[in-house]
Amino acid sequence: MMSLKNKKAIITGGGRGLGKATALEFAKKGIDVAITGRNEDVLKATVSELSAFGVKAIYEVFDVSNYNDVQRSIKKIVEQLGTVDILVNNAGIAAVGSFNEMEVAEWEKVIQTNVLGMYYVTKEVLPYLIEKNEGDIFNVASTAGLNGNPNISAYSASKFAVIGMSESLMKEVRKNNIRVITLTPSTIETDMTVGLGITKENSEEHVLQPEDFAQLISSALELPRRAMLKSAALWSTNPI
Repeated sequence: MMSLKNKKAIITGGGRGLGKATALEFAKKGIDVAITGRNEDVLKATVSELSAFGVKAIYEVFDVSNYNDVQRSIKKIVEQLGTVDILVNNAGIAAVGSFNEMEVAEWEKVIQTNVLGMYYVTKEVLPYLIEKNEGDIFNVASTAGLNGNPNISAYSASKFAVIGMSESLMKEVRKNNIRVITLTPSTIETDMTVGLGITKENSEEHVLQPEDFAQLISSALELPRRAMLKSAALWSTNPI
């Protein structure tokens, strides 16, 4: 099992939900963590929790859908961490509505955030990993990127795109000893899924929790460098 102590990680959307759970898991392993998001109060509170584990924990407030902000912020994060070894592209949004009734602006916002946002962040982090000839990138897609369903056309389209982009990148950078892992979790109980009515609060007995997702990422990182978890679909055993 590979030691992760003193590695440096960037987690987008790291203030709550899957991102926060992953950040906490990393901190427990001794990884220095930079989290990003749009709500400074939430990020500050999470950084305080992370720091309690004795690791360096920082945050940057920006919207991944704005390329100029991404460029500025990633540069600042890497300067503060000293380097970067791990990127978790977790930031994303969802919208529910029929194809015909959803406003064009809302459809575009989902694509801009989930697809272009991931592209922007990866584009700025990747040169550092190529330079050191090693690294790990986790791209969070969804089972919605494997099968379309009614009323989630924008979200589903964005996650299909994420899978294609992620798998293409993986084949490009394997030669640089960079592992690109595509994750397609099923429904996980988070603020977002509860708010959209997809799952209910306090459903931990049957429904996937953020810490389950974080454990999967941690396990993939601890594999020997010769081994790469190309993709993983995490499902609830019996959600009913």
